[in-house]
Amino acid sequence: MVPLVPPPPRMALAATTPRAFSCACGRPVFFRNSQCLGCLRPLGYDPERRLLLALERVRPNGWREAGVPVRRARRYLRCANLGSAAACNWLLDAAEAQAGFTLCRCCRLTRTLPDLSQPNAGLWWLRIEQAKRRLVSSLIGLNLPVQPKAEDPQGGLAFDLLLAPPGGPAVITGHADGLITLDASEADDANREARRGQLGEPYRTLLGHLRHETGHHYWQRLVGPTHWLEPFRALFGDEREDYAAALQRHYSAGPPADWGQHFVSAYASSHPWEDWAETWAHYLHLVDTLDTARSFGLDGERVELSYERFSPELLADTGDVQAAGFLGLINGWMELTGVLNELSRSMGVADFYPFVLSAPAVRKLHLVHRVVHGAAQAPPALASVRPGMPLAPAVHRH
Repeated sequence: MVPLVPPPPRMALAATTPRAFSCACGRPVFFRNSQCLGCLRPLGYDPERRLLLALERVRPNGWREAGVPVRRARRYLRCANLGSAAACNWLLDAAEAQAGFTLCRCCRLTRTLPDLSQPNAGLWWLRIEQAKRRLVSSLIGLNLPVQPKAEDPQGGLAFDLLLAPPGGPAVITGHADGLITLDASEADDANREARRGQLGEPYRTLLGHLRHETGHHYWQRLVGPTHWLEPFRALFGDEREDYAAALQRHYSAGPPADWGQHFVSAYASSHPWEDWAETWAHYLHLVDTLDTARSFGLDGERVELSYERFSPELLADTGDVQAAGFLGLINGWMELTGVLNELSRSMGVADFYPFVLSAPAVRKLHLVHRVVHGAAQAPPALASVRPGMPLAPAVHRH
């Protein structure tokens, strides 16, 4: 039983990755927008500044931020995928343009496109890229290393978005040394919902898939070759357990009956690597959702809800002198989702957040939090992949 402690006085927190923006005309615009619907001004997202900007043309093919004196305005290119089915609204800065890039930082992560000759493939590509832009903007906002594999073969990240040919073998979603393979048919809502039902999952989304798979990538970069490996094993277990055998056991026998007392999801109980990836995805869920709420003035840490808060004693033995910041994050999240679940029920739809976090799961989320914040402060060499280090799984079914 989590002890009931009174909430401390709170101050409104700023979003790490803002989601609410305004056009130069003053109207609200949103992360996905490439044009203001009020004044029809072009818009573009600057991932480094984490801002959606109103744009003005600079001849011959450049753009600058509208409403800023010319001498101070940064110059940009719009991503070449703006006019494709992916409809990318991201910008390239002057350094990227000078290097000869035409695709933005996020689109350059995609190594292989789905077969666009197949029915609905263009729509599915759009949906995947929209989810990926959301993911990558959060990773950049958290100061995590995000480099295309083509530009950083050893430590970079790449995505293969594949569709099974008619009558051909199924595509297996998974991760292998920085390369994430995604079955593009997951972007079909009916198909994905059918799989969710078959696997008995409370939640299955494109964004969730992408967050989960990047968890494997960042385990390989930020945990396996670093001092975090032993704390990881203490909480998540020994990743040297036979991975294929563990997954076979999970799919044949199912999760343990008490999985909810130890893991964020049933699938997390299958193997320590999957536990990490599921917990990583969960951490990104809560950070981005809280950022969005704060961006629009809905601060989870200011919701008036009597709630059993996780107390400092839960993390007292971790050696983290800044544990209070994480506790504020997780308690604000629980309070916000309590209200959002009630709003969902008012609409007669499934709960916004269909999970219950146990104390062991919170301790694992705390380790993810520490790894993320440690990586933001570490020199790049510390987070790079080293030859002979433990590797995250080559493929998995999820």
